[in-house]
Amino acid sequence: MGLGCQTITWGGVVGTALGIVSVKDAWIITHGSDEQAIRDIAAVGYDGFEIFDGNLQRYVDDPEPMQGWMKETGLQLVGVYTSANFIYNDCLEDEFWRIERAADSAQQFQAPFLIAGGGAIRASGVRAGDFEVLARGLDRCAALAARRGLQAVYHPHLGSMVESPEDLEKLTKLSDIALCPDTAHVVAGGGDPVQMIHQYRDRIKYVHFKDYADGTFLPLGEGTVDLAGVVEALRGTDAARWWTTELDEAGNRGPAALAAKSLRVLQNLRTRGQLAAPRT
Repeated sequence: MGLGCQTITWGGVVGTALGIVSVKDAWIITHGSDEQAIRDIAAVGYDGFEIFDGNLQRYVDDPEPMQGWMKETGLQLVGVYTSANFIYNDCLEDEFWRIERAADSAQQFQAPFLIAGGGAIRASGVRAGDFEVLARGLDRCAALAARRGLQAVYHPHLGSMVESPEDLEKLTKLSDIALCPDTAHVVAGGGDPVQMIHQYRDRIKYVHFKDYADGTFLPLGEGTVDLAGVVEALRGTDAARWWTTELDEAGNRGPAALAAKSLRVLQNLRTRGQLAAPRT
């Protein structure tokens, strides 16, 4: 199995300004240096990295920089994170215009995963039928990913329609998409990641690891998430192929230092769980 790191820590998450007035251009990006993130992630010892759809789009027509960094560092692109509202029919095709291109870029740079977030909550709240519409959109994501040889996974997320265990249960009865639990988001949404993994064992293909306590996302080992229990629950699942650490912000501690700290925790958990390192 491989250990990856999300580049979000090098700049935080933002969106393209044009996306405010043009749905198809609402890419997710981090303002940090992609090159610095990739080099730091390799230097501290990870096997791969995950990146936002908007960052990777920069290299679609000029792939040499990204290909060069990957070759020099030996890192694999693990996944591309994309997102959409999914519930507004008038803009759905423009959203899928963007998702299709995110999937194309994942295929171009040989990433195995397309990670989909989203499911907007209206100002008036979730309406009857919204979960059905979201489910159809996610199944469409899974199908377009499969046509490109990718595994699509859905990432339940705070601020989206799928925060709580009840939300996830409702969605999974309507959609067949595979899942990418985020250990911190699960806890923040009122769930137990160990229980979630057992409940959806056959659908979990990929995992985001981060810690959490008192409303704050934290590097691994600094919060209250039962990380050892998560690793034990993942034993023998398809998700044992790749685990990716993620931390939204580094503050004044520096992204490389926090990525290294989380990696040490994850390596220890992998060793204790007797899970193999990736073959070289």
